[in-house]
Amino acid sequence: MVDSLKDKIILVTGGSGLLGKEIINNLLTRGAVAINADINVETNFKKQTLNVDITSEESIVTAIEQVTDAYGKIDGLVNNAYPRTKDWGTKFEDITYESWQKNVDMQMNTTFLFIQKIIPALLKTKGSIVNITSIYGVVGNDLTIYENTSINTAAPYSAIKGGVINFTRYLASYYGRQGVRVNCVSPGGIFDHQHETFVANYEKKVPMGRMGNPDDIAPAVSFLISDDAKYITGQNLIVDGGWTAI
Repeated sequence: MVDSLKDKIILVTGGSGLLGKEIINNLLTRGAVAINADINVETNFKKQTLNVDITSEESIVTAIEQVTDAYGKIDGLVNNAYPRTKDWGTKFEDITYESWQKNVDMQMNTTFLFIQKIIPALLKTKGSIVNITSIYGVVGNDLTIYENTSINTAAPYSAIKGGVINFTRYLASYYGRQGVRVNCVSPGGIFDHQHETFVANYEKKVPMGRMGNPDDIAPAVSFLISDDAKYITGQNLIVDGGWTAI
């Protein structure tokens, strides 16, 4: 049986990060040509890396042209990059308007920009988009899990991820008749060596009793970007160990 991702050209923004690495690995195991589109790599198609600054329109356009020239097509985009300001996690009452604007611009507005620029290529291949969002774009924060830790919640995160989820629905309805599918994957909390009290608090609440790992999320991304999900669009697949079920 031929995998439905075999030889598909898929761009993954932020592919050098915690989730990005595993998303790329999973796509590769399914036969895709998974390209790491990241600001911290050099463009080298032998290594399947692509230098791109997602906050720069010029950089995005150039990157898309380079991939199209190298491979002749683009089949999919995973919007996974997660740039943020140095004051990320500042208490709500202390967030400056400039910081709020900057984070919305770097995270939500760049999602719009990359999709707008890559859509012509995806229309040719009847391609697919997966936006990485979050449970905090769906539900409010449970502040009790942060008690007795130094971790602060990031107010812009909820606004941005919620916005991207509904933007995904808009795009799904807008491009559905033209054969382009657009979906989200919303992870729950991912283990990344956080404060042990936070981890304990989180695991006490979540029904499956543990934080998520990148390899819990990546297969959901591969599924939605693939032709296995050919009649699925406008959906938000929540992968959270049951967090949003309670």
